[in-house]
Amino acid sequence: AHPDPSLSSLFAKENLARMSEEQLNRYDRLINEPSNDWDIYYWATEAKPTPAEFDTDVMAMLREFAKNRNREQRLRQPDLEYLFEPPR
Repeated sequence: AHPDPSLSSLFAKENLARMSEEQLNRYDRLINEPSNDWDIYYWATEAKPTPAEFDTDVMAMLREFAKNRNREQRLRQPDLEYLFEPPR
């Protein structure tokens, strides 16, 4: 199971169109070569250091994306809609 399938898929959706062919090749290698999806997640969230062979401009983009994504998720949680319901 992928730890956060939305992380890499949202990153791809937002970034692939503007990446160079070389970057696309590095991205393809990044998502296909590590044997464990958790590794990519840990590297992206900086829970573990990225091995030199994968520490490319594309990994830097993914790390930056993960930071922004985490910030968005923190802004959306917890769900406070109940505070704004009209009194009964």
